Amino acid sequence: MNRYVSRHTRACAALTALLLVLSTGCAMTGSPATPSGAGSDWRAYLGNTASTHYSTLNQINRGNVARLQVAWTYETGDKGEFQTNNLIVDGVLYTAAPSRNVIALNAATGKEIWKFDPRKEREGLAGNRQRGLVYWSDGGDRRIFTSAGTWLYALDARTGAPVRSFGENGSIHLGQGMGIADTPPIVRLNTPGVIYKDLLIMGALVSEATAGGLRAFDVRTGRLRWVFHTIPRPGEYGYDTWPPDAWKTAGGASDWSGHSVDEKRGIVYASTETAGPDFWGADRFGMNLFANSLIALDATTGKRLWHYQFVHHDLWDLDCPQPPTLLTVTHNGKRIDAVAQGTKQGLLFVFDRVTGQPLWPIHERPTPRSQIPELQTWPTQPFPEKPPPLTRQIYSQADVSDISPAARALTSERLSLAGAFGAFPPPSTKETILFPGPDGGFEWGGSGADPDGILYANVNEIPWFYQMVPTRRADGAPVSPGERQYMIQCASCHGMDRSGNAAGGMPSLLDIGTRRTPESVMQIVEQGGGRMPPFSQVPEAQRRSIVNFLFGTAQPADPRRNQGDDDPEGAPYAFGGFRRWFDREGYHAIKPPWGTLNAVDLNTGEIKWKVPLGEYPELTKRGIPPTGTENYGGPVITAGGLVFIGATADETFRAFDKDTGRTVWQAKLPFSGNATPSTYMVGGRQYVVISAGGGKSGRPAGGSIVAFALPD
Repeated sequence: MNRYVSRHTRACAALTALLLVLSTGCAMTGSPATPSGAGSDWRAYLGNTASTHYSTLNQINRGNVARLQVAWTYETGDKGEFQTNNLIVDGVLYTAAPSRNVIALNAATGKEIWKFDPRKEREGLAGNRQRGLVYWSDGGDRRIFTSAGTWLYALDARTGAPVRSFGENGSIHLGQGMGIADTPPIVRLNTPGVIYKDLLIMGALVSEATAGGLRAFDVRTGRLRWVFHTIPRPGEYGYDTWPPDAWKTAGGASDWSGHSVDEKRGIVYASTETAGPDFWGADRFGMNLFANSLIALDATTGKRLWHYQFVHHDLWDLDCPQPPTLLTVTHNGKRIDAVAQGTKQGLLFVFDRVTGQPLWPIHERPTPRSQIPELQTWPTQPFPEKPPPLTRQIYSQADVSDISPAARALTSERLSLAGAFGAFPPPSTKETILFPGPDGGFEWGGSGADPDGILYANVNEIPWFYQMVPTRRADGAPVSPGERQYMIQCASCHGMDRSGNAAGGMPSLLDIGTRRTPESVMQIVEQGGGRMPPFSQVPEAQRRSIVNFLFGTAQPADPRRNQGDDDPEGAPYAFGGFRRWFDREGYHAIKPPWGTLNAVDLNTGEIKWKVPLGEYPELTKRGIPPTGTENYGGPVITAGGLVFIGATADETFRAFDKDTGRTVWQAKLPFSGNATPSTYMVGGRQYVVISAGGGKSGRPAGGSIVAFALPD
């Protein structure tokens, strides 16, 4: 609404809402979210089941956004990785803190109503990096679904108490319907599921040794209603794209990034990750359906309707990083309901959401062949004709850094030594440049869309290194079993030298014996914790050998063992680790921009505008135009003509004119807003709220929720 209500009217409405919340724990249930956009509430992850990030609210608009100010702040007490897209239903804000506590707040004041601590239900590691919650209601039955450890909980939205009639005394095991044994495997969630009628549909965060899948559960009872195996079993479509019985040995291919639902047609769209192991794929040669795919399923039955695979036989960790976005466009003079999927490569694929036909041609192009005989690459990969890539596709001489003479010299020399092959460098023992890299391009914050068919997305443009490392020493002698398992299972995150990656949130494991006991590390390896997934499917003897290696008690290597297929310890090569390429000052070693915000007209397939997202003030003072920063967390688009986004490494929350990309407002946050914001209306007043936890890109960490509104 463009007009303001009087202060008296707003105050009375707010008081009424507050009294209702205090008396019942929740106000009356409003209408459900629709793909056209969130209304007064923000009832679903990313705004609605279509994942559009769009709100029909317009009280805050281009004409008055400059007056926006902090309305309230709430401190969770957590430190970092606060990535939650908050839900707001009938005047109550629901958030999932990094500790996995679920907190209900008065959305007008930030005052706490209730808090659920999952540790009071079960002891043990709860994990963090929870990106949202699920809300469902039917009359007086109103529930919040959340996860902690390996369990999914149903909570009474009014009180925060577990709904004891759901599952096993209020919870169900997240491994149901997955794995190859009778005992459910250890799996987790970092992205919430989606509601379709009385079904809660979700994927899973799995280890590279656990086969992924999609499941639907009854929202009332927790009963498993259907399963779709993303690594097909005998007789299922796609089984022949793997070696025989790969479903028993391969892992991954799950959907950790989220899903969208066409509620009218009853279709759920899921986007999946690479198969495991991520980088050593010699034992899973084939196209590997349904890894790296967009899958359309009948939401009632889980039956496959159509699919498209974006990376064949992925050896580079190029997961589909975000939920599909549902929108309507005008294409060749016809209105088409479409689904758009962004990739880590910075590519955007657009399909008719009913038929699966691409709106623009997609071409299979040859890609470099592996330089490691044991590790075959697929000969081609798909590239869309339109829209154009949102990021550069290869690091060329024109991309050497220009922020200083030293950076220019460094990047030019390293490029000449390493060489660049884009997002598909051939597996090799030689270091090459991987660009775009494994954190995007597009990333998990998601893309938004408005009713005009314009898609809005933030992307990263940062270079990484790619290298495969032999698991044998130069003289041919094998490394110890523990060191070999470390290289295969752990080095991709913690580095071959165990020094970790502070900027990427990967801790050093050097001198770990001064900080932890072997048994506590063994528990983390098995159950996971923080950013680390569980490795319960790795045999216990191998997990123990890793821990022994870290603590210096590993068994010596067996000199009789020969490298080859009969090697019982597995892969002869391991990935050399996730390594961003920085210059000597610590900036990304490539010519800016390093992060951008984009508007793409999906009616025409053209980029409407592109602007840098974020800046480093110290570089601006040196006369360098804003470079953009590495960014995590997506945008919110409103009928007021605005795009709100945090995401950047400069602790700033911004609003852009959605037609031009011009910055029209910005405010400092206590910590980086590495989460997708939400917007809602309470008591006649529109708010925009964001979780600000920082901790990414080496930035300070905290646990704040900050809400903004126009002044009274």
